[in-house]
Amino acid sequence: MKTAVFLDRDGVINEVLTERVKFVNRPKDLYFLPGVPEAIRKLNDYFDYIFVVTNQGGVGLGFMKETQLQKVHEHMMEEIKKEGAIIHDVAYCPHKPKAGCLCRKPGSKMIEDLAEKYNVDLSKSYMVGDTDTDIQAGKKAGTKTVFIGESDPLADATFPDLLSAAQWIIDDASRE
Repeated sequence: MKTAVFLDRDGVINEVLTERVKFVNRPKDLYFLPGVPEAIRKLNDYFDYIFVVTNQGGVGLGFMKETQLQKVHEHMMEEIKKEGAIIHDVAYCPHKPKAGCLCRKPGSKMIEDLAEKYNVDLSKSYMVGDTDTDIQAGKKAGTKTVFIGESDPLADATFPDLLSAAQWIIDDASRE
């Protein structure tokens, strides 16, 4: 079985709701948060896979087309690769926030589907997010969880950014 780190996108990998960008609806709206390429490079060295799992209700609400979202994700993967890091796959929920689908976090279907596709041991994997729904999804899927932000009582650990979280994740995984 393989191991993986599942990353939320907005607020973990890229800026959102800042002066520079409100929503990431086009590739040019995607700005990596500080240290993200380095963090993903470090995680690439230790884990078999790095995945992005993201709720993108803007598609269901009509703010962007699914093809636009796919272009944003292709751009994200290409730009991270230029920095020597790899995101292996991206799963997204395009449904409206209250659509009742199984894939939208706090549901764990995106994580579970990727785990099945890539033969990932969820008990040896991590979900990193900046909202309680990210942490809940990780817990439901059976991963350890890391919260990016101030605090989340459900999370196994909390850090201000992905770069500082990456070292803890690697250290924690090495103890197993």
